[in-house]
Amino acid sequence: MSTERAYLALADGTVFPGRPFGARDLTTGEAVFTTTMTGYQEVLTDPSYAGQIVVMTASEIGNVGVNAEDSESVDGRVHVAGFVVRDLSPLASNWRSEESLDAYLARHGKVGIEGVDTRKLTRHLRDHGAQNAAIGTEAPEVLVRRAREAVDMNGLDLVDVVSPREPYRWTEGRGGWKVPDPVTGVVASHEPKHHIVAIDYGIKKNILRCLVDSGCKVTAVPARMPASEILALKPDGVFLSNGPGDPAAVQYGIATVRDLVGKVPIFGICLGHQLLASALGGKTYKLKFGHRGANQPVKDLTTGRIEITTQNHGFCVDLDSLPARAQRTHVHLNDGTSEGIAVPELRAFSVQFHPEAAAGPHDSLYLFERFTQMMG
Repeated sequence: MSTERAYLALADGTVFPGRPFGARDLTTGEAVFTTTMTGYQEVLTDPSYAGQIVVMTASEIGNVGVNAEDSESVDGRVHVAGFVVRDLSPLASNWRSEESLDAYLARHGKVGIEGVDTRKLTRHLRDHGAQNAAIGTEAPEVLVRRAREAVDMNGLDLVDVVSPREPYRWTEGRGGWKVPDPVTGVVASHEPKHHIVAIDYGIKKNILRCLVDSGCKVTAVPARMPASEILALKPDGVFLSNGPGDPAAVQYGIATVRDLVGKVPIFGICLGHQLLASALGGKTYKLKFGHRGANQPVKDLTTGRIEITTQNHGFCVDLDSLPARAQRTHVHLNDGTSEGIAVPELRAFSVQFHPEAAAGPHDSLYLFERFTQMMG
């Protein structure tokens, strides 16, 4: 066990001691926690976590290592600002493992800290709210100062940081990483029936895979591509992806969605949900500590069905600000916040949670089929 010392310091002055792993550097970001028990590599590579120091509430992390296939970012990068765990497993034991978590973070230049009392830290963030933090081997007072100097997440546009600069095609379905049929050796495939333009605000690979599996030819485009150029691609529908930062700061994205609504079917997830609501005239606000994890209960108001969902968001749609034509379709059962809207006459709908759920439950995969039915 390393004798090196590191500290996580919150902007409110609270300090948590630990040991460094990954890159040896100083990092700052918004400290948040996720209650997911599996999928730490998916968390690390999800662009929605850009600018955030992520606290894992599961007690042991790293025991299955990492591999190239489980990255959720299209560019293969690690997007978290920092990573906090209770126990970093000294061994990686899995037939798919290619590298240890320690080496992986070091190679990507990302700072980690282990040996932290993550239960105490999570309760502190729950009670006092998500806030800026710093991780490093410097003196605690230095780290507290750096945390207080860090840029606040409110008003921060991180989409511009993670969105691609050029359009690209995506053809891989979820079969691209599934084990083939043991008898035939074949993985099921689907011929494209619809052409989708996915606006990439920081999209996860598994969303793209689910769109392909739903029978779509997928063209992903940068967040700043105007509506006129998107429509010139002649899409059967437009998908609005997940992404990081404050949705209110992505004014160019809101303007584009406003110009697309009513012209083509639209489906949005997470940030895409917030941007659709904003384009319709709604507003967003920051939650105290957000919803992050693979065990979030959501009620589908159209069916009465309860779904267990994967979520990762710190901002939320203000239900009272929505226009009358926007129907509420899903609500979070823990706090009653917005989890979905639909405007049938405009052929547009969105959800706050992640139906593609990598890693996580598959309760909500039907939404991709709902999108293709709308285009049909």
